[in-house]
Amino acid sequence: MSISLTIEQKTVFALLSDKNSCFLIPDYQRPYAWEENECATLWNDILSFAFPDNNCDVFDDDDVYFLGPIVLFTNSDKKLEVIDGQQRLTTLMLLLRAFYHAYGNDMKDSKSLAVKSKIEQCLWKTNAFGEPNMSALKIESETATDNDKDEFKTILLTGEAATHLKSRYAENYRFFQDKISGFKATMPDYFSFLPIRILGNCILLPIKAESQDTALRIFSTLNDRGKPLSDSDIFKAQLYKAFSDDGLKDEFIADWKNLENLCGKIFQLADNPMDEIFTRYMYFERAKRGVRVSTLEGLRKFYEADSYSLLRKYHHQTFNNIKALADFWNDVANQDRTKFSERVLRRLFVLNYAPNSMWTYITSVYFLQNRDSDGLLDDDDFYEFLTKITAFIWAFTILRPGVNILRTPIFAEMLNIVNGRKVTFDGFAFNITELKNALSIYTFSNNRPITRSILAWFAFTDPQQDIIPLETVLEIEHIYARNRFPIPENIEAIGNKSLLEKKINIRAADYKFQDKAKYYLGHVKNKPATQIHELQSLAAMNDFTEQGISQRTEKIISAFINFIKENGLAR
Repeated sequence: MSISLTIEQKTVFALLSDKNSCFLIPDYQRPYAWEENECATLWNDILSFAFPDNNCDVFDDDDVYFLGPIVLFTNSDKKLEVIDGQQRLTTLMLLLRAFYHAYGNDMKDSKSLAVKSKIEQCLWKTNAFGEPNMSALKIESETATDNDKDEFKTILLTGEAATHLKSRYAENYRFFQDKISGFKATMPDYFSFLPIRILGNCILLPIKAESQDTALRIFSTLNDRGKPLSDSDIFKAQLYKAFSDDGLKDEFIADWKNLENLCGKIFQLADNPMDEIFTRYMYFERAKRGVRVSTLEGLRKFYEADSYSLLRKYHHQTFNNIKALADFWNDVANQDRTKFSERVLRRLFVLNYAPNSMWTYITSVYFLQNRDSDGLLDDDDFYEFLTKITAFIWAFTILRPGVNILRTPIFAEMLNIVNGRKVTFDGFAFNITELKNALSIYTFSNNRPITRSILAWFAFTDPQQDIIPLETVLEIEHIYARNRFPIPENIEAIGNKSLLEKKINIRAADYKFQDKAKYYLGHVKNKPATQIHELQSLAAMNDFTEQGISQRTEKIISAFINFIKENGLAR
């Protein structure tokens, strides 16, 4: 398949002043994201280029400064839809508007008038005589998730950004105004040289593609100093086109914005929350296709297969499934008692302390396959599933650390799930003697995720342990303090550790046990008790000694071995 591209190096003025240049930041683009740091870098670079060594006269008129590429395609409305370069283009428009405003009405010398005329042709549509229509801008933003895009339009139309406006558009515009004002005061005789060199000697590389698909493909190979689109931004573009073809553009935009807000709350720790939900859904589609190999392709590569058929041909089904999956994980994050029983919520809390993220993927597959028409799961079956994967993942991690090797049994069970079979982990049962020996000699250091996993699991073996809010910050507590003397040899054993709220852990860190117990029980003025019930029970003891560490270690190991046996994972 041949690809038609138009690539032509252009000055800022040549590109923006073109009569056919009418730029559109489309609905599916992400909001404007440049902050003062990026604007300061741009300003400093341009100033250094235009005034080498802070000297206007040593500038070489043939020299150029490359600002970067802009990937575009002409849509059905004859507008240049911006796929890449949105941040740079938007910022350039703000910069030029700030220069135009700085001229005001009192600077009427020939140089000032010439520069103003050139800026007018870049910002506004002009008639045959080059006269600007001050109400017709050459750029507009339709970004669905940008609540501040109207401020961008207002700033370009009026040249004003009142101090009460807090958008990035307004903050960056005021930043440029301050810089321009300072430059004008310092070098008034050379003021017009800076904007004229920006317009005439700063270079952009517009890459005009024949279609949106081609533009996206070109974009995916570029990496510049702007903030790149994420994988989910690319997916949004594909879904946007598919729903637009169905006449459902507005509905999709609203649904995407709601999904984006929801994922932002659920996956706050993810690098990109929307990529996270697409990743979890990917495992369901992989399982339906019967893929059991442990090698994973990249997220974008998976979805772009067969010309993005999941997002184009099956867009309704895919998007509805992703929205349902996000709702499910939102219910998990909110510990929704109208959706889950108490015992299921206890299992979900423990799984949030899993040593790796594989549980989220197999649980996503389970939900999508087994939900009813109301998005609910059978409580008995779901509880059994959660219990089984907890036991397996914990034990497997002890014996075979590393997430890559865990994929083999997990992927096999994903296929069982989509084929209506229960999760059994047949062929991966554990030798109990081997597991017990491994637990006995395992170094449960604080930096190993499995240490927190075991402690969370053990805390909830106590039937009186209440569900703890997921947002509670729990750290690893040494019950017998590490700085207490004498220091037992088994000070780092799992039997000497427990989860404890961060604030309590800080306060109780190096106290002798009798003093720690007061904090565990909340007997210190204005200090709450721990929510870990076992620690409250231990607080009733007069002391916690080296013998207590050994006894509790054995108790935890024995309880875990029984947990494995009860779940049919022993051989």
